[in-house]
Amino acid sequence: MKTMIVAAFAALFLTSCVETPSYSGLEPIPGSITYNGQPRTKLRKAPIGSTLHNNFYGPYGERIEETYMVMPDRSLKLVARRRGFIGFPGN
Repeated sequence: MKTMIVAAFAALFLTSCVETPSYSGLEPIPGSITYNGQPRTKLRKAPIGSTLHNNFYGPYGERIEETYMVMPDRSLKLVARRRGFIGFPGN
C-alpha cells in the first residue's frame, strides 16, 4: 500500500514537469529557421506581429514544431517550441 502511494505521488510529480512555451531565452537548434542566423531574404508581405510555424525532426526522432513572430525590422523571433515523439527512435 505504501509503495502505491509513493508511486502515485511520483507520477503526480513527474506529470507536473511539463515544458511550457517561453517567449524569451529560446535558442535555435539544428533545423531551426534561424539556426545559422537570420535568413538572407526578408519577409516583405508578412504582416508585422504575424506568426509562422516550422516543423522538423530532431536528432532523436522527435517531432519539433517551432513558432516564429515577424518583428518590425522583418526579422524572425523564435517564440515557442514544442517537442513530441511520433514513434520510437529508429523506426
